[in-house]
Amino acid sequence: MRNTLTSTVVLGALALAAMSAPLHAAERPAVLPDTMQQRLLACASCHAKKDVNDAVFPRISGKPAGYLYNQLVNFREGRRQFPLMTYMVDYLPDAYLHQIAEHFANDHLPPLPARAANVAPAVLARGRQLAMLGDPAIKVPACIACHGDKLTGVTPSIPGLVGLPPDYLNAQFGAWRNKTRRAHAPDCMAVITERLGMDDVAAVTAWLGTQQAVPDARPASAIARPLPIQCGSAPD
Repeated sequence: MRNTLTSTVVLGALALAAMSAPLHAAERPAVLPDTMQQRLLACASCHAKKDVNDAVFPRISGKPAGYLYNQLVNFREGRRQFPLMTYMVDYLPDAYLHQIAEHFANDHLPPLPARAANVAPAVLARGRQLAMLGDPAIKVPACIACHGDKLTGVTPSIPGLVGLPPDYLNAQFGAWRNKTRRAHAPDCMAVITERLGMDDVAAVTAWLGTQQAVPDARPASAIARPLPIQCGSAPD
């Protein structure tokens, strides 16, 4: 009896789906445009939202193409761990990953408003110190020494930090600390993470979250070399 009822329900559902299929098909164009924008709608739905600054899926529009390419390769080769991303890029060749990176590097969304930080002024002051001056006592260089004086990144492969939610930044520090995020050796961010205490991580990410990018923010074209710490993803 139960099997008969289940079969009836399944057949009924299939029949309804068949009847509704022409309506859905009629709503779609006969041929979808073969453009990178169309192909990458799934990526954009998480990473290129015009009015959303997601704490889990960071905005990647306008990031340097070399940085985006490196991250796609890192997911494909297991240096970064996120099953959905690994699934998306697992069988994509290098040439296509370069095309994806270039597409999003050239896609500049307007910056979103900075967030107010619910932390003590002393915490923000410590975060600003680390970002703008660093701390020689613990051998941590200033964020601006690598990420640009406006923290908008440097072409071709150093990412910007302004506009990223503190929760996302904290998660990335945690991934480096737990070795679930790695980069080409020498892995400079892994070294910096080891030198920073948890309070310092919270301070610098809170301060970064309060910084507002200007409307026409772009990655810097160059930065003083050599970098203050060797970085395999951004070789001299």
